[in-house]
Amino acid sequence: MTLDIAIYVLLTGLVMALIYGVMLYNRLVDIKHAVSQAWSNIDVLLKQRHDELPKLVETCKQFMGYEQETLKQVIAARSLVASARETGNINALGAAENQLRMGLGSLFAVAEDYPELKASEKFQHLQARITGLENSIADRREYYNEAVRINNVRIEQFPDVLIARWFGFTARDLLVFSDAEKQDVDIGKLFGR
Repeated sequence: MTLDIAIYVLLTGLVMALIYGVMLYNRLVDIKHAVSQAWSNIDVLLKQRHDELPKLVETCKQFMGYEQETLKQVIAARSLVASARETGNINALGAAENQLRMGLGSLFAVAEDYPELKASEKFQHLQARITGLENSIADRREYYNEAVRINNVRIEQFPDVLIARWFGFTARDLLVFSDAEKQDVDIGKLFGR
């Protein structure tokens, strides 16, 4: 009778370990998809902003004939962001976003010298729309980075690491912007003073 009990305990232990392993696997899958969903939320906003930037550049061209270099910076940065977004290269996206934000900052600062442009309803609408998208991207970046943090921690914790390695779950990169973006903008420098 003790052999039957030992076999029963062993089988019960194996079934419980299997159930626990399945639960861990399902949790890791859920976390992986949370990261993908968070990225998709950012991607939608990046696409919307990508579509708005040519309208802003065209509006500015009508008023800012002598500020072509500033407009070229925005256009070039827009292309870099699009390329990084399409390839899913988070590190390149962070660098490209920095360039775009600096270009937009310069564009909006230079626009201060053009009262007709600032008074343009189309410019005001586009500026508000792009600023709103920038704020939404920043919010979604926080959510994405938190999802990535949870993913990266879970796939390194024991016993999750065993399941993660077995099934090929991998760490993801945080979406990080440079320290230059966090610093105050030197308006005098933007105007060449």
